[in-house]
Amino acid sequence: MLVLILALLATAVLAPAMLLRQGARAFVVVALVPLAGTVWVAAQGPAVTRGETLVEVHPWVAGIGLELALAMGTLQWVLSLVVLGIGALVLAYCAWYFEDDEPGVPRFGGVLVAFVAAMLGLVLADDLLLLYVFWELTTVFSFLLIGHSPERRTSRRAAIQALVVTTFGGLVLLVGVLLVGAAAGTYRITEVLADPPTGAAVTVGVHLLLVGAVSKSALVPFHFWLPAAMAAPTPVSAYLHAASMVKAGVYLVALLAPAFAEVAGWRAVLLVLGLATMLLGGVRALRQHDLKLLLAYGTVSQLGFLVLVVGTGTRSAMLAGLGLLLAHALFKACLFLTVGVIDHSTGTRDLRRLTGLARRMPVLAVSATLAAASMAGLPPLLGYVAKESVLVALVDVAREGDGTGLAGLAGWLVLVGVVLGSVLTAAYSARFVWGAFGSRPVEECPTVHVPGPAFLAAPVLLAAASLVLGFLGAPLTTLLAPQAGTLPPGAHEPELVLWHGVGLPLLLTAVSVLGGALLFLAREAVARFQTALAHDWSGERAYRAGMRFLDRTAVEVTGVVQRGSAAAYLGIILLVVVVLPGSTLLTGLGDVRIQLWDTPAQAAVGAVVLVAAVMTTRSRRRVRAILLVGVTGYGTAYLFVLHGAPDLALTQVLVETLTLVVFVLALRRLPEYFTDRPLSRQRYVRAALGLAVGVVTAGFLLVAGSARTAEPVSAALPEQAVEYGGGYNIVNVVLVDTRAWDTLGEIAVLVAAASGVASLVFVNARGADIRRVHDIPYPKGVRKIPTATGRRAWLPGSRTLPPEKRSIILEVVVRMLFHTLLVVSIYLLLAGHNAPGGGFAAGMTTGLALVVRYLAGGRYELNEAAPVDAGRLIGLGLAIAALAAVLPMAFGGIVLQSAILETVLPVVGEVKLVTSVLFDIGVYLVVVGLVLDLLRALGAQIDRDIQRALREAEASPA
Repeated sequence: MLVLILALLATAVLAPAMLLRQGARAFVVVALVPLAGTVWVAAQGPAVTRGETLVEVHPWVAGIGLELALAMGTLQWVLSLVVLGIGALVLAYCAWYFEDDEPGVPRFGGVLVAFVAAMLGLVLADDLLLLYVFWELTTVFSFLLIGHSPERRTSRRAAIQALVVTTFGGLVLLVGVLLVGAAAGTYRITEVLADPPTGAAVTVGVHLLLVGAVSKSALVPFHFWLPAAMAAPTPVSAYLHAASMVKAGVYLVALLAPAFAEVAGWRAVLLVLGLATMLLGGVRALRQHDLKLLLAYGTVSQLGFLVLVVGTGTRSAMLAGLGLLLAHALFKACLFLTVGVIDHSTGTRDLRRLTGLARRMPVLAVSATLAAASMAGLPPLLGYVAKESVLVALVDVAREGDGTGLAGLAGWLVLVGVVLGSVLTAAYSARFVWGAFGSRPVEECPTVHVPGPAFLAAPVLLAAASLVLGFLGAPLTTLLAPQAGTLPPGAHEPELVLWHGVGLPLLLTAVSVLGGALLFLAREAVARFQTALAHDWSGERAYRAGMRFLDRTAVEVTGVVQRGSAAAYLGIILLVVVVLPGSTLLTGLGDVRIQLWDTPAQAAVGAVVLVAAVMTTRSRRRVRAILLVGVTGYGTAYLFVLHGAPDLALTQVLVETLTLVVFVLALRRLPEYFTDRPLSRQRYVRAALGLAVGVVTAGFLLVAGSARTAEPVSAALPEQAVEYGGGYNIVNVVLVDTRAWDTLGEIAVLVAAASGVASLVFVNARGADIRRVHDIPYPKGVRKIPTATGRRAWLPGSRTLPPEKRSIILEVVVRMLFHTLLVVSIYLLLAGHNAPGGGFAAGMTTGLALVVRYLAGGRYELNEAAPVDAGRLIGLGLAIAALAAVLPMAFGGIVLQSAILETVLPVVGEVKLVTSVLFDIGVYLVVVGLVLDLLRALGAQIDRDIQRALREAEASPA
């Protein structure tokens, strides 16, 4: 099962390239993967029929007990067939729905296949946390699919609306998952269902799970997002909003019903919301002129019906619900695909503009009529078989309760409501067939392009399946019986058959069909009646009002707390630190043990750092303040040396040096003084706050250091660093081995920050402004004189600088320093596992080498030294670090596991290499790329701006 999901994800990655190269017909090739999956799932039918559950468990995140646990029972088997089978048909249908040159199709294909994988994972997940992961993945992919045409406002709004509503439901579902899992002591779904927990927390958790299910399946009050999602291409509507995604909520209810149907409020919530949704969707469907919207509201109605049936919690209702679920997937997907063919062939979906299509497209008309008849519940189609079984189950509930406690008035009210909903279903089914294929006078007959047989294949196959399965009630009963058998026996043994005999269910079916026919025949009177009762109240209006209120509240709150003052923001943050966690220090100061210093040198260095810090706060010149801050940094590095931490000291010195350079480069565009205004009394408030923060921070350190009662873990680090990490540099082993996950996350954050800074600083792409000396155009009238080939000039960029900005001494020093720094950086990179160094220190050293080249020769010299795009360098480093993380899995290891390689080379001798050096190389490249980005942003870019300003000043008249 996991292999199947991974195959679909791999296909999703490859699909865009295939569609780009081969055009839309490549959808047929892409469809072969879910088709193969359908065949494999179908082959598991005999085992599922015997009541077996296929289980796969793969370790994933052991720290939180999360496993890739997959299970396939009867319910999962049915949904997997729907997800994969209809997914294959829809993908093949896309080959004729889209044009080869239509924009966005390659991305669409990849996202649609990824959605198939996510939906399959949701259905097969046997872990509540894993189910939530796939649940949210379907939300994200559906957002991308609904917003396929971002240039259209309706697509953007519909995508955001669907994302907000279903994400809200997903977050509520997550809380329910945590409550139920904690009460059960396990998140394995099969174990939870086998021994369901009880208690108030479980009741709350189950109802939170139902909120997630209701929002996903578009029940009242969340129903409005589904019709709006019809802005998506028709294949999306046919698959996500008829056959798969909206079934997720139905699946969850059917999954939980055997264990939690007796939870207080379960039936009340599902029966009321399901019935209200069924009736509301049916009424709204009768008002629609857009065929796609008609089907959308019909889908809302049918989803309410499905949730009502499977949520009833009886054996008969479960069997009928599974049959209805399968029937709905077939007839609704067929009808949506039919609308796509009509829209593609005529350019409209408005039934007021369509006429005579039955004569032009008879095959499509027949298949759509069969599907609509199945939706209306006409024999001998599968829809009739399932709906008749539903009525039998609900009659049992109304008469005898069937274990639900709904016997009497409540049961009969539910039954009457379902019959009314079925009347509406029959009416809008007839409206669809009449609107799509009927002949009637229109203002202008549309131009019809008759579709080819391949375009019609998918809807014809789905309609044929609805017809054939209607005669296969007995085999379907056998296949679905294991899931129905998880519920207690009822008034009679359930079955899916065409003939239940003469009785109340048959009478109710006749009433539904005849009532729907009468409603259709009186459609004009019904339309006038609905118009007379029209009002502005709707779920969508409420949603939009809520979003406007939220936006307005956000604006007002932002206006109050975000005043545009960095000093105010920092002051609020620091004040909270002092007041909240700082106040807790008062209870812990009694146990503080203080040792002033180990050696007098520490006191001397500390005094220098303290004096420099005080002078920094009193400095009004920016440059002097930066230099004094540098003194505190170098003093801290010296304290590291005195404490025996050369690796930390080396890193601190490198960072401090580069920080000084960056600050000085940035100061060229800032005033000499911090402010020209007279100093205000606020400085005393800021000084007091700064002093308070310093005192609180020192208190944190003292209390934390004095509170230790156990032996520090650092005592075992020297031995463990060698034994497990293969290195004597404890700091480096921790960064690239034992805490490599943290390091990977930190460099990812650095990459994100660098990308954000680059997007603000660079008008064009990062690499667009990389110009080397030979790219400089000659002035007009100047011609280059060819010279004999000679050695390449050293520091060619310095020749572009004015004479007064060149320094011969600096250029000579750089000649000696640059290559030396590069050699030192390589040494630090390779030796960092056993000696001071590592990827970060090596990257900073290489960055300093680039700094001296830039200082000596300007921006052109920087491009001569590193003629590469910093963004690509950063991306390459992150990719290498990620590769180093997953590479051990190829050799049977775990993520970020290190291996020690030892060998003897003929000349070199014994060589020892730890594979974590590959991770260090990734860190090295990321750091070099970041430094290069900073130099281009704050160095070369500012140089260019200054030069441009000077030219404009010279060109302007005096």
